[in-house]
Amino acid sequence: MSTPPAGPELGAFLRAHRELLKPADVGLVSSSRRRTPGLRREEVASLSGVGLAWYTWLEQGRVTASRQVLEAVARALRLDAAGLRHALRLAGYHESGGPPEDGRAGRLLAAVQPVLDSWPASPAVLLDRYFDLLGWNAAWSALWGPPEAVPADRRNLMWLMAVDRRLRSVLHDWEPLAMNVFQHFRAQAGPSLADPRTGEVYRHLDEDAPELSHWWGCHSVAELTVRTVTAEPPGAGPVRLTLSTFHPVDDPTGLVLLFTPASAEDRARMAALTEQPLRVVPAAAGAQAG
Repeated sequence: MSTPPAGPELGAFLRAHRELLKPADVGLVSSSRRRTPGLRREEVASLSGVGLAWYTWLEQGRVTASRQVLEAVARALRLDAAGLRHALRLAGYHESGGPPEDGRAGRLLAAVQPVLDSWPASPAVLLDRYFDLLGWNAAWSALWGPPEAVPADRRNLMWLMAVDRRLRSVLHDWEPLAMNVFQHFRAQAGPSLADPRTGEVYRHLDEDAPELSHWWGCHSVAELTVRTVTAEPPGAGPVRLTLSTFHPVDDPTGLVLLFTPASAEDRARMAALTEQPLRVVPAAAGAQAG
């Protein structure tokens, strides 16, 4: 079996992390003659045990790399577990669910929707590999707004986090969670970053939230970690929710987000909110163009 091609995305990712490191981070002495930020290519090559020319070509996307060599480069660049996983996926070493298959999303939704509905007071949503929303429950619609109100081509978690008026007004301190969503997408997307749908989502983000373009231009990656957030929908009072995520066994490229009320009081407020008639508020002015 041939080694997968490295590609430009992997090179850009490695270069971005090389430029973030300081010589002292890897036990090297800094020099006043250093003109470029971060480590030099020859320093990463030496720390990784590979040739300078080969490492240069790797950053340029001109050579292939074995898993062992990529792991050595990752150690030299001090990548964490999420960063190593992302680098391996960009190089083609990933737990792929295969190319999109007709009917697969429908079968996944049919299997997971009853699970979402079993959490009447906990907002929950099912995402595909592009973070497009496949399914959601009544609690999600009551808290964050009904996804049906968003044009289908913008019904994406990254777009909602960056652009949606209701979500941004309801969620306290929305920016750290929104940024983590983008980082997690990059960490798990792998080859999906080059898919037409990913490009379409990024174009919509450029159109509707140009002031946040540095988010999707960034190469940082991270897991979407468990955290407690506070939401305050109109007339309901603040609700504390604990975010957790899991992958459906039948399709590991899918992702379920679950916001569980943190206390009995939070649960009661979410239950009352879910029982209220839905008010449909336009997601954003830019969304209407889609």
